[in-house]
Amino acid sequence: MDRFKQIETFVRVADAGSLAAAALEEGVSPVVLGRRIDALEKRLGVKLMYRSTRRLVVSEEGGAFLERCRGMLADWDQAENELAAGRRSVSGHLIVSAPAAFGRKHVAPLAPAFLVDKPDLRMSFNLTDRVVDLVREGFDLSIRIGGAVDPSFVAVKLATNRRVVCGTPGYFAKYGRPKFLDDLPRHNCLAFNLQGGQNRGWNFRRNGKLVNVRVTGTLDCNDGELLHHWVSEGLGLGWRSTWEIDEQLARGELETVLDEYALPDYDILAVYPQQRYVPAKVRYFIDYLKAAYARPGYWGDTSPVRNWRPGMPVDADKSLKVKA
Repeated sequence: MDRFKQIETFVRVADAGSLAAAALEEGVSPVVLGRRIDALEKRLGVKLMYRSTRRLVVSEEGGAFLERCRGMLADWDQAENELAAGRRSVSGHLIVSAPAAFGRKHVAPLAPAFLVDKPDLRMSFNLTDRVVDLVREGFDLSIRIGGAVDPSFVAVKLATNRRVVCGTPGYFAKYGRPKFLDDLPRHNCLAFNLQGGQNRGWNFRRNGKLVNVRVTGTLDCNDGELLHHWVSEGLGLGWRSTWEIDEQLARGELETVLDEYALPDYDILAVYPQQRYVPAKVRYFIDYLKAAYARPGYWGDTSPVRNWRPGMPVDADKSLKVKA
């Protein structure tokens, strides 16, 4: 029998003055409460109260124990109330991990506006292209681009994204445009190499099935922004996310090929450890990012908030509100 329930029953019966009155409050029979008291007395080896059909008297030992139990239950109620308040209050320290280039462009720039009306919250960012261990490294939240998510974590879709093969018009004029996946090995493919990444192959969907195409090139690196720069310079083809190149595509500086083979989704995700109560700071920041990314024109926007970099002033976007 649950020890806490026994103690709670003991206090309720003592305060009600009888098993019948306490049973009426809880909505059970007096026999059920009597068995709990019996189990508690047996476990403690002490007679806590004397009961008859007409009256109930708490023993001397039971009186001292009763005061301790009342204090313990009051402390428990206070702890629960404080925890519930913490779940509702956007406060504390929010530690976020995000891919380096995406974090610089689409996560960190939104943080100052998010903090405007949250004086009790502070945020820390770790921008890295490796997959962090959320629990071991102490992160509250990780922003990730596609990939598999461990079932012990919760993944929330923030926005749709795709991976496409792209290059400059100058590169295609000089080396031709690949028309089929089998053409890729004959091109200079610039790959991301962190933790055995893109140089193991680029993933596509052909005839409804996932296929991996091994690629080679004269350059690879572990930094997505450098890789993006090389592709923009016309040094080769890149397998890039649409969030990274959308503005260049609109200006005609980059062009995509093999679009019919592109993966249909490589979504932008917010990932956090599974837990019974998700802290408000995590829930509200996820909602804030979703609202920001859903704004019409966001992905093609050139506003100061979108182009913010560390050290630059930011005018808080007070038009973007997330209801607390």
